[in-house]
Amino acid sequence: MRAGTIWPDLPYAGWRDTARTLHLWTQIVGKVRLRLTPWLNHGWQVPLYVTARGLGTSPMPAGPDLCDIEFDFIDHRLVARSSCGKGGSCPLEAQTVAEFFRKALELLNDLGVAVAINEMPNEVPNPVRFSQDHAHTSYDAGAVHDFWRALIQVDRVFKLFRSGFLGKASPVHFFWGSFDLAATRFSGRPAPRHPGGIPGLPDPVTREAYSHEVSSAGFWPGSEAFPQPAFYSYAYPEPAGFRQRTVTPGARFDAALGEFILPYGTVRVAADPDAVLLDFLSTTYAAAADCGGWDRAALDCPVGVPGRVRPL
Repeated sequence: MRAGTIWPDLPYAGWRDTARTLHLWTQIVGKVRLRLTPWLNHGWQVPLYVTARGLGTSPMPAGPDLCDIEFDFIDHRLVARSSCGKGGSCPLEAQTVAEFFRKALELLNDLGVAVAINEMPNEVPNPVRFSQDHAHTSYDAGAVHDFWRALIQVDRVFKLFRSGFLGKASPVHFFWGSFDLAATRFSGRPAPRHPGGIPGLPDPVTREAYSHEVSSAGFWPGSEAFPQPAFYSYAYPEPAGFRQRTVTPGARFDAALGEFILPYGTVRVAADPDAVLLDFLSTTYAAAADCGGWDRAALDCPVGVPGRVRPL
């Protein structure tokens, strides 16, 4: 890790090309999971998860067996394994998306897992079929390692925050379409039909994802449209008064994005980064729940403590 902190510096401009390439690589692996795994509510069968070495699919059904795929950001390899004892890997290094696509499917074929995926990327501008993408080739191993180290910290704090809720809540998971780590709480009530129209995401997928009222928070490393790492929080549907609520110092409501934004750098340099991030998650959730009339007395609870049963 380059920075002298467990929250590494992540200037988007410094790894922009690598981030764009890695985004597409995660989509290839994510689409394998989409193809092999039965549909879960809100698309929860498709994300990746932060692991002790990188990002992984978790076990996926492959006929009578299981298989998994992991981006190892320590040894910088793509690793595929099956429950029948087979396994293989290939280097994560500078290469085209087309080359990575071919190697990933070869790894699966070697496990006896034949899978065909939709080759068109999602939620990216000017998408090109994976097998024809020779433009994205960058892989800065140090930058990717820093990104993963940041994900570890975010995943840890998000999971702590998740423990303070008794209602329906998503896992903390990495969506490869939007390239962000996210966690969502639900009021328990159905939501109005989503209008759709999210670029690169089919309307039926969007509408199923937002079938119920949510308060959702996440972290993204930056993009062309928003070139800095940041935490975000939004509500769907957005209740009256939500965007006017006072939240964590340093955060603001971005009208263009329709979300509260807290720069990653603000958290990183804070005296207590965990406390700042937890406060952002808590105050933006409170804004959504209070303005939306959620039954917080029935839904909220203290955050969990390792080894201690939740008091009733």
